[in-house]
Amino acid sequence: KCTKISFKSFYAEVNTRKKTFAEVQTERSEQAERTVLIKCPPKLNEKKLLQYLSSHGNIKSHFFFENRGIHALIEFSEKNSIASLQDAIGIPSAAQHHVVPFKSRLFTFTLKNPVSQAAEEAPVHLSPQSHIPVKELTEKLCQADSISSQMYILLNEYQLTEENIKLRFLACSLVRDFTRAYFPDSTVKPFGSSVNTFGKLGCDVDMFLDFHDTQKHATKMKKGPFEMEYQMKRLPSERLATQKILSVIGDCLDNFGPGCVSVQKILNARCPLVKFSHQPTGFQCDLSVSNSIAIRSSELLYIYGCLDSRVRALVFSVRCWARVHGLTNSVPGTWITNFSLTMMVMFFLQKRSPPIIPTLDQLKELADEKDKHIIGGYDCSFVSDLSKIKPTKNTETLDVLLGDFFEYFGNFDFRRNSINLRKGKEVNKPESTPLYIWNPFEQDLNISKNVNQPQLEKFVAMARESAWILQKEDKTQQMTNKEPWGLAALLVPFGKGNPSKMKNRMKGLGSETIRSLLDSLRLTNANSLQKAVGK
Repeated sequence: KCTKISFKSFYAEVNTRKKTFAEVQTERSEQAERTVLIKCPPKLNEKKLLQYLSSHGNIKSHFFFENRGIHALIEFSEKNSIASLQDAIGIPSAAQHHVVPFKSRLFTFTLKNPVSQAAEEAPVHLSPQSHIPVKELTEKLCQADSISSQMYILLNEYQLTEENIKLRFLACSLVRDFTRAYFPDSTVKPFGSSVNTFGKLGCDVDMFLDFHDTQKHATKMKKGPFEMEYQMKRLPSERLATQKILSVIGDCLDNFGPGCVSVQKILNARCPLVKFSHQPTGFQCDLSVSNSIAIRSSELLYIYGCLDSRVRALVFSVRCWARVHGLTNSVPGTWITNFSLTMMVMFFLQKRSPPIIPTLDQLKELADEKDKHIIGGYDCSFVSDLSKIKPTKNTETLDVLLGDFFEYFGNFDFRRNSINLRKGKEVNKPESTPLYIWNPFEQDLNISKNVNQPQLEKFVAMARESAWILQKEDKTQQMTNKEPWGLAALLVPFGKGNPSKMKNRMKGLGSETIRSLLDSLRLTNANSLQKAVGK
């Protein structure tokens, strides 16, 4: 019963979610500016806390969550309620330590007489901030009535909740309070998985420091016989300016930021950043300086995620499958990243007949003047208004799409072909890296350059094995025997159920993989091979 409800609600959600990416970001950022975070005592009277806070203004929304103790996120209707609350709050007594006098929007709430108030207390409802373990998930999936239902259940369990999104924007807003001490016109906004509709509960918060408002302001004063401009520090390159800004903000968060710990300045990376752990919200954060192309990638994925409910369900299922089988990893290395995997799913959906999502070139054709963006010489233009994109006529079920995804990439000619989302078709590889996925905007970059041959072979083998499981399984028999079926069967490490069967199939796969590896060696290195044989 609940499966059917979630089924309908996902369709409804996609049909109603027609706001542009920019509208959603602005709305969320404004919401965050009216929000405070309060650390609460273990025995808490929710009614009394809200009553006290309401004396400073109307509370629009609130929720409680567990993170090193109970916290309350309180969103006021008016921003000036926070100033009223801050005026009534005390400075902590510093008997053992000296406090850094920074008045943030992080507060600690204590009871003056905890014993007398404890008896009245009913436990508060806590909003989950992490997804359920895979074992618990597979048990839930086995109770569904189809693979499509299983995929929507997984999406429902893993996707960011409304509360978690609010918390992410608040984390950015709290960092922005620091950056504005140096740069009054700056903003700090999330990008990537926190905003592109593909974020999983527990994922890091990527945030960027933006000075675009400053640049807009600078172009206004052009009229009249005089020209006025600010005197500013001049540096030989944008990269050096970025490094200096992040270095200072990193020190500021480290020295004065309440709850900002393990601050690391990684300034010599291709994209300089500051990594830190934000204890009050529980997030691992990466702060960089405005990366316009990364923002465009976030918006592109947001559009794809909003167009059809099947898009996100397929991406979440494939990414969960990849993590279970060790194809992706939270630390950088030679494996496929979640971003590359998401792009592979998008490409697959562009290749359906009829396509489920449009190519980037098709979205570019729908763009009007305000959608035109040329960044660093790259054309990053595409339509932002979702209502201009025609809905797909494709009616394939997720059951079919999941099986076909594994079938398609299990037999993809990775030796010759690359994946191009602009065109929505395979293109000859411009270089001989094992996996080549074109960056949608920076067309001279391969987003999967890090992936090595063994990792790609492992992916192909797992995809073939998964396609085989989905084709061969007898759902009724497995449900009777209480065995995992459908998507649940793919989330159990392979070989555990029947190792000998797995070994035989992998033997076949292994010989094919070795054959294809030898073919590629012959193609790329024919001369060396001849010399070696000659010796």
